[in-house]
Amino acid sequence: MATSQDTPVRNIVFDMGGVLLDFNGPLFSHVFTANEEDAAALNAALFASPAWPLLDAGAISEDTIERMAQARLPQRLWPNLHECMVHWHEHQPVFVETNAVVERLHAAGYGCYVLSNAGTRFWRQKDRIPSFPHMDGWVVSAFERIMKPDPAIYLVLCERYGLDPASCLFVDDNADNVAGARVAGMQAHQFTSAQELEGYLDGLGLRF
Repeated sequence: MATSQDTPVRNIVFDMGGVLLDFNGPLFSHVFTANEEDAAALNAALFASPAWPLLDAGAISEDTIERMAQARLPQRLWPNLHECMVHWHEHQPVFVETNAVVERLHAAGYGCYVLSNAGTRFWRQKDRIPSFPHMDGWVVSAFERIMKPDPAIYLVLCERYGLDPASCLFVDDNADNVAGARVAGMQAHQFTSAQELEGYLDGLGLRF
């Protein structure tokens, strides 16, 4: 019986945070506060809070998570929290080398896609991804109300764009998400660096 590993890769599916852009709550929190103590408090109340995955799941709104974070912060930090909520995505560092790999893959004729656990802020985050104009499609958890590593979200991407899961290589820095892709029938690789990814793709026989 043929397995996904026997099928040539024709499509590469990229996670966003940790692969194309950096998601770094402590960094964002420092931008909007004046000292280490306030930055730590803001990060704990917002990005590191148990509510953040609910935002990515589409279960709560940005207004709701801001109110929840207010309850965990002194009132003097509420203006900092609000500015952070409005603007944090503008400070996401770009992984330039990974984006360059995407552009080369697309130019060589491979399908390129984004599959991310992210909130509705994605509409603005995508504008920071240099390679986004080269993506052939995307699926984001908040809009689907499904999150990685649930195999269903990988199959949403495949069904929406007419892809054979076995022909897809999923790339994510999170081991659980990589495992979920394999359950969905995709090939998968845990991302550590653009250089390492490029070597892995070359080992699979991709020419770009």
